Amino acid sequence: MRTLAHALIPSILFVALLSSCGGSGGGNGETLSGNIRIDGSSTVYPITEAVAEEFRKDYPRVRVTVGYSGTGGGFKKFGRGDTDITNASKAINAEQAQLCHDNNISYVEVEVAYDGMAVVAHPQNDWCQTITVSELKKIWEPAAQKTIMRWNQIRPEWPNEEIHLYGPGVASGTYDYFTEVVVGKAHSSRGDFTASEDDNVLVQGIASDKYALGFFGLAYFEENKDKLRLVGVDNEQGGGPVIPTLETVKNKSYSPLSRPLFIYVNSEAAKRPEAQAFVNFYLETAPVLVEEVGYIALTDEEYDREQKKFNDFVESLQPLTASD
Repeated sequence: MRTLAHALIPSILFVALLSSCGGSGGGNGETLSGNIRIDGSSTVYPITEAVAEEFRKDYPRVRVTVGYSGTGGGFKKFGRGDTDITNASKAINAEQAQLCHDNNISYVEVEVAYDGMAVVAHPQNDWCQTITVSELKKIWEPAAQKTIMRWNQIRPEWPNEEIHLYGPGVASGTYDYFTEVVVGKAHSSRGDFTASEDDNVLVQGIASDKYALGFFGLAYFEENKDKLRLVGVDNEQGGGPVIPTLETVKNKSYSPLSRPLFIYVNSEAAKRPEAQAFVNFYLETAPVLVEEVGYIALTDEEYDREQKKFNDFVESLQPLTASD
């Protein structure tokens, strides 16, 4: 959802929060300069871009660029040293970590928010109100390709009509997470579905097709809820179907389609004062900005934990002095 509006809360409290965070860079917002290159997850993009917009106001001489090539595409750039920070909707995997290692790139993982993965249908779809994880697996597993093609193959009482599937591209962390928790293996699914790294393409496709079914981040649904309908997901553990909301994601009752979101910071970037200021600003403003753009904030204690983790990482990078 690259066009997600980032209108900020027009309140004195919010302005005061941002002003105080601007001071965390040591009061040198007008003099601090440099470039910060960010890419990666389209899901995390709205959060990071909202933070970057506010950061630019306090640090006008720091140039922050934020792209969205997907979690997988972002890790490729990050692992080559092309970016300073990468957004990720799934934790780094062994192959991505190996690329970093091969290029002598070390990093720190920073958790910034929670997100729910929405299963969505056309508003005129009046039969699929809820779906089980087993049924989602039956639809999306590799064996379903050219085999599970009609709605009544999922439940006999559903229409004898073609099912049209939409989902994130295979470079997306959203795709990896969904396939891991639903199919049972990350990056494993049928291939005959409409895939896109641009969530707006998925929204438009499902919104124009009565027989469509798809999935993407909950924040994208919230931005387009007048065009789509949520499908409740039953994890078959006795709790019944659950609709994803800020509350059900936060209390983890919407399982297994809830997940943490991350940024990864290159150690060389973390040595630079402008990057240090940006990450600290990110974690200080996140409690407001994360929810403003439709995601679920961590607790204050969790943000404190992540800020300590980052600052400890930065401290570990500093060269020892003679007195040490």
